[in-house]
Amino acid sequence: MISSTPSTRLPRNAVKLLSAAAMALALSGCMSAGASGPSAGRVMRASAQSIEQSGIKVVDVDGYVARRVALANRPSLFSDQLGPGFAGATVIGPGDVIDISIVEAPPAVLFSGALARTTISDNVRPTTVSSGIELPQQMVDLNGLISVPFAGSIRAAGRTPQQIAADIVSRLRGKAHDPQAVVRRVTNTSSTVSVLGEVNQSGRIPLTAGGERLLEVLATAGGSRQAVSKSVVQVTRGAQTVTLPMAMVVSDASQNIVLAPGDIVTVYYQPYTFTALGASGTNAEVPLEGTDVSLSQALGRIGGLQDNRADVKGVFIFRFEDPRALDPALLVNAKATPEGKIPVIYRVDMTNPATFLVAQNFPIKNKDVVYIANSPLTDFAKFTNIVASFTYTLVNLGTTITR
Repeated sequence: MISSTPSTRLPRNAVKLLSAAAMALALSGCMSAGASGPSAGRVMRASAQSIEQSGIKVVDVDGYVARRVALANRPSLFSDQLGPGFAGATVIGPGDVIDISIVEAPPAVLFSGALARTTISDNVRPTTVSSGIELPQQMVDLNGLISVPFAGSIRAAGRTPQQIAADIVSRLRGKAHDPQAVVRRVTNTSSTVSVLGEVNQSGRIPLTAGGERLLEVLATAGGSRQAVSKSVVQVTRGAQTVTLPMAMVVSDASQNIVLAPGDIVTVYYQPYTFTALGASGTNAEVPLEGTDVSLSQALGRIGGLQDNRADVKGVFIFRFEDPRALDPALLVNAKATPEGKIPVIYRVDMTNPATFLVAQNFPIKNKDVVYIANSPLTDFAKFTNIVASFTYTLVNLGTTITR
């Protein structure tokens, strides 16, 4: 007699339930699968939905846009705003100490009792050449005046020593016989610049008639404590302030301007960076080593687009933009930040060969976010991998139970 042992089979309803549960887990796994950021479609849909609410502008980058952005983001230059040079170091100012010598030709009338210069030669009677007087050194007062005997109060502030001497001679003419005057600055307190910030020796540095340039003054102050690529220089002249990366001052001789008395030079530590996110070779904050970094250079520094992940139509630059960089039509309904900037998303389509030329002229700015979206095929591949994984697990589980 042959006996049979019934096999243990999973009920059909249980199999259906298990299949449904597996599919639900697969879908939830797909939803929670890791990603480096939204797809290009999601960025555009989110932008379209939020334009009315947040005022974000989405701009497709082409040659016209790149040129307009580059022009608007051109930094203010020292040479343009402050001028290439300044001849003011020889001008006397309040607080300066000056020395005055007055010489009168013989026969002396006004300074006859003063020190006389004589010449003596063999068999020649001593001859008086001139009589002169050296006045005590005096400081230019707060009103810019000095006092000269027989000439009265003379304005010294804002004038060169030669102009002061000419004024003295003019006032003494008719009182002294052919007077001459020499004016010399002994102590310079007005023709100085102040150097502050990230330098090795802050302080006031006197200027000379030679005309000290910006880099010379910084060298006198011991130079920057930080790397040139991570420092910016600010020059304040009166009510005007201009700031440039130090690397630009070093590389462009026209920005190494002659400083003026009263200028304030401040060096700041400010590394310029942009942030790379998404399907690129690097997700990090990347230093901008240089002042004119283009989009193509930035993409090269982060390893470009990943072949198996990136959406070549989904390269985005997120930026708070200067309104001058945008077409006036885009400024309608735009909402500016308290600093007057417009939130902008620049979209770049790398499938167009011309874009590679445009990218060479599109500037990357400090604090930009360069985002490369994932390709839709990447998301689909993740989905199929997750479904296949759960299907394989389900099949193995069903086979084990039915044995």
